[in-house]
Amino acid sequence: MDGAREIYYENYSMEGEIINFVKVWFSVIVSLTYCSFTAKLLPKGLPRLLAFLPVICLFLALPFNLHSMHLGGMTVFFLVWLANFKLLLFAFHRGPLSDASLSLPQFIAIGCLPIKLQEKVPGNNRTRKAHKSLWNYAIKALLIALFLRVYDYGDQIHHKIILVVYCLHIYLMLELMLAVVAALARATLGSELEPQFNEPYLSTSLQDFWGRRWNLMVTRTLRPTVYEPVLGVAARLVGREWAMVPAVLSTFAVSALMHELIFFYLGRTRPTWEITWFFLLHGACLVAENGVKKAARGRWGLPRVVATPLTLGFVVGTGFWLFFPQLLRCKADVRAFEEYAMAWAFLKGTLPLPRFNVSTSSSSAATAA
Repeated sequence: MDGAREIYYENYSMEGEIINFVKVWFSVIVSLTYCSFTAKLLPKGLPRLLAFLPVICLFLALPFNLHSMHLGGMTVFFLVWLANFKLLLFAFHRGPLSDASLSLPQFIAIGCLPIKLQEKVPGNNRTRKAHKSLWNYAIKALLIALFLRVYDYGDQIHHKIILVVYCLHIYLMLELMLAVVAALARATLGSELEPQFNEPYLSTSLQDFWGRRWNLMVTRTLRPTVYEPVLGVAARLVGREWAMVPAVLSTFAVSALMHELIFFYLGRTRPTWEITWFFLLHGACLVAENGVKKAARGRWGLPRVVATPLTLGFVVGTGFWLFFPQLLRCKADVRAFEEYAMAWAFLKGTLPLPRFNVSTSSSSAATAA
């Protein structure tokens, strides 16, 4: 563990990482400004796509300048997935960037951040408020603080329980991180923004989890770029009744490949394809679930008190089996806690770094993998 930690610290310093982070995002702002003005000069389709290709390639390369789990991981998700998919849609004058009323700051923010401006309610000049209460986020922040304390006793707690806590920790960190981004965009753009998560722990089915509750910006990005085009082609080939099958499987396959790419950026190691199998399994099960619902024709269904535990149990169980091992192999847990220590030391401006008891939690999680 000490050797891994020494190698980790050799990769970057907090000051250097922040400088690189600023440089990367300055490049993003310049690139999206170029795309905004270029789109006004070129027609949609191939000419605009060719003009955007250098920016898309740049967005694929920029994350290699960052090493941290938090700044680097966030940048990978925002640029490699969201921004590039939005630019691909915009090349054909589709997606959120095709709104001609967007100002340049709005174009840049929507182009590279996981946000979407709320549509105005019909008959009302104000946008519908979608953000959650401060109490909601305060409770989740307190839970994260509690989890950090639990990790100090990781050697006294069963490793499966530690993995469950770690799973909840990642979800809460994602939600809070995206909430901060949304709040900043709300303050600078003066518009309400749609939430990225809709209480996924209340899901009653895989369709409910993936389509309506988990990472909604990704869902809204994959639907017009993958699901709808494949659905249209498949409807002509196999008929509308069966078209949903290849559309769903293709969407999960693309999501799997994007997750493999994100993990490659985080760990810089060759993929093991477990994550791909995770998403293909969920895609196949979602297709089967929809088939059962059609056969039942609404005559029967599981009550929420049964459906929710089954759904969450399947998601978490398959996550432990196929998703989290790759996350732990790239030492995401160890690196995350080391970054907390580095950030704390950077803010205090003192050395040596304060010691965080992260070895127990990371070793317990590694045992589970």
